[in-house]
Amino acid sequence: MARDYVGRKPTPKKRNTKKTPPKRRFPWLAVIILVVVIAGFVVVLWNVKNSASKPAPLPTAVQPQTTKPVTVKPLPKRPKEPAYIRELENKQVKVKVPKRKKPTHQYQMQCASLRNRHDAETLKAKIAFTGLSSEVRRTEGKNGTWFRVILGPYKTRRSAERDLHRLQRNNINGCQVWYWN
Repeated sequence: MARDYVGRKPTPKKRNTKKTPPKRRFPWLAVIILVVVIAGFVVVLWNVKNSASKPAPLPTAVQPQTTKPVTVKPLPKRPKEPAYIRELENKQVKVKVPKRKKPTHQYQMQCASLRNRHDAETLKAKIAFTGLSSEVRRTEGKNGTWFRVILGPYKTRRSAERDLHRLQRNNINGCQVWYWN
C-alpha cells in the first residue's frame, strides 16, 4: 500500500536536552612528542656546527720520481699569404642573366559550377550588376552536365584578383582564380 507523504502531518520535534560534552583532557602525549622532536633537531644542528669548525686535512703533493727536461720548440714561421687571395679581391665576376620571357599563360576566374542552367544564368546576372561580364559554359563529365560561370581571360593574376575583390565586396563569394585551360 502506498503512503501519501504530502498530506501527512509533520512529526513533532524532540526537545533538545542540553547535555554537556565530556571534558577534554590536555594532550600530554602530543606535547611530549613535540618536545622530543625539537630537542632532536637542536642536537643535530649543534653537531653540524661543531663539525664544520674542524679543518679538513690537506692532500699531500705527489713528487714525480724522474724529472725530464722540458724542451720548448719555437713556433714555425708564418706562412706567406697565397696569391689567390689577392686575385680574388680584385676579381670581377661576370654573370649572364637571361632575359625573362613574358608569361604566355592567362588566367580565368570560375565563380560556380552548377547543375542547373537557370541557376548559372542567375549568378551571371548578379555578376553583371557589379559591372563585370561573365559567361556560362556547359561541361560534360563523368558526373553529368555542369554549367560553369567563368570570367576572363585575364593577362595577369593581379587583374583577376582585382575583379575577385570587387565581387567579394558585392557579396559574391566562392570565386577562384585559375590558369586558363
